[in-house]
Amino acid sequence: MAEWSELLAELVEARGTELNRYGFLLCGDRGEGADLLQDALVRVFTHPRGGWTVRDVEGYVRRTMLNRYLDLYRRQQRLRLLLPRLGHAQPESVPDHGEGADRRLDLLAALDALTPRQRACVVLRFYEDLPVAEVAHRMRLSQGTVKRHLSDANSRMSAALDSPEQVRTVRVAHMGGNR
Repeated sequence: MAEWSELLAELVEARGTELNRYGFLLCGDRGEGADLLQDALVRVFTHPRGGWTVRDVEGYVRRTMLNRYLDLYRRQQRLRLLLPRLGHAQPESVPDHGEGADRRLDLLAALDALTPRQRACVVLRFYEDLPVAEVAHRMRLSQGTVKRHLSDANSRMSAALDSPEQVRTVRVAHMGGNR
């Protein structure tokens, strides 16, 4: 077994569940989140570097997942703009109702109402527990822009969840906070 394949197996064993959860939080769909992770693993391990640790490669995989999520969203938006011009109806989106808890469903609905950048900022800030400066660095945005996205996301989520206190409670209970 080659060194990179051992590292891949170790990464999936040690961090696979967390990486799948990260993909789900970005996409809002378990299947799409799993696909996002698989795509990122293929991209990262196509050109493995020597001397990587699981922690090193996890950072590359997470970064690749974030970039792919934002790229795929942009493509979907362009397609949605082109479909009416081509004479096709826009596809209906089907919400994921697989979760049993009402609060979790409310959180997912509130996350779905966010723009992709707002959602990515929320996931990086509250799920990955990153400081604003690190979120800005990972997304290649200014700190002010990240703060604006977080503020706008908080306003949207507060409206969807009825109160700012409920937003904080749901974040802590269902997003995990720390890795």
